[in-house]
Amino acid sequence: MAKRLVIALGGNALGNTPEEQLRLVNETAKTIVDLVEDGFEVVIGHGNGPQVGMINLAMDFSSNNGGGTPSMPFPECGAMTQGYIGYHLQQAIQNELISRGINKNCATIVTQVVVDANDSAFQKPTKPVGMFYSKEEAEAISKEKGYTFVEDAGRGYRRVVPSPKPIKIVELPLVEQLLQAGNIVITVGGGGIPVVEEKGKYRGIASVIDKDRASSLLASNLKADMLVILTAVDKVSINYNKANQLDLAQMSVEEATRYISEGHFAAGSMLPKVEACIDFLNNSDGEALITSLEKASQALKGQTGTIIKK
Repeated sequence: MAKRLVIALGGNALGNTPEEQLRLVNETAKTIVDLVEDGFEVVIGHGNGPQVGMINLAMDFSSNNGGGTPSMPFPECGAMTQGYIGYHLQQAIQNELISRGINKNCATIVTQVVVDANDSAFQKPTKPVGMFYSKEEAEAISKEKGYTFVEDAGRGYRRVVPSPKPIKIVELPLVEQLLQAGNIVITVGGGGIPVVEEKGKYRGIASVIDKDRASSLLASNLKADMLVILTAVDKVSINYNKANQLDLAQMSVEEATRYISEGHFAAGSMLPKVEACIDFLNNSDGEALITSLEKASQALKGQTGTIIKK
């Protein structure tokens, strides 16, 4: 039976413009199809930070500057990025499969992920999105729409949204069905569209879910053999960018937890990736791997990367 991989693609696998993204995903597709050729069953999650900001910014700018378009709710912006990024990824993967004569299909699932409306993250929004405003503009919009704004590095004020923890993947049964039929599946894009569950029904809520945490939950639910988080570096390091930097070939959950407490991993960079791996390992019998997109195939053969085990 083929080993099941859940792969979380980092921002380096995508681009900031449609043209750049289309070029980059062609390289990403080669890595994904290499893994398929190596006999792995592949599920793909991805981030959407630049893309959701771009869409939110464009819609807000048009709405506030005479474009005649409505203000677009944030969950809908996230859904747009799932379609936009998924389209590019699945097309590139399909083309690569065709070029290698591999008879497989690839599908993108517009995926909702349930969060807790009482998550403490909703009391302290931290994720900046969208365009910059003056203080006066931000105060006016906040009064009108109830948005939270923060001053961002002297460049103006930006809306911030909560980043709650994922609880349940709504379309999980469909993902499982597609996998069992032998397909490559792209899901939980951008961490999933955040929704809350009320009396058995779902409603979108303005927030953003960390894509590594969502991919970790996905991997646990699918009983994946491995969670693979692809980022910009080949290995996880402690004392990063210091004279005594040490690249790690492997670490245990205990060691990873200690390194976190010692402050080795940056909050906006490696920390959420290591935490997502720990969550997966605590809820599964699998292993986790952090490495670069370019070295994914070699890392799965034990030649590079950082393996995390219980």
